[in-house]
Amino acid sequence: MKRFTLVLTALTVVSIALAPATYAAPDFAELRQENLDKDAVNFDELRRENLDKDAVVEVSLRGKDLDELRRRNLDKDATNFDELRRENL
Repeated sequence: MKRFTLVLTALTVVSIALAPATYAAPDFAELRQENLDKDAVNFDELRRENLDKDAVVEVSLRGKDLDELRRRNLDKDATNFDELRRENL
């Protein structure tokens, strides 16, 4: 009888603890839609715009010689990391 009472008490405590949690579970799809309806940032749209920009950059670099671009950047007053690496070694 004592075991039955303990099991029943434990089940009651667990059900009391879990009942509010089941009602408090938010509907994430609904919350997401509410945020999109507001003036919130639309990350899907931003992602598409950034992918489009990356495609434009890729097209503009297609005909370029990347070694030539690197040499031009090194000719500027930029830090030459290869030279610094050699000095540190």
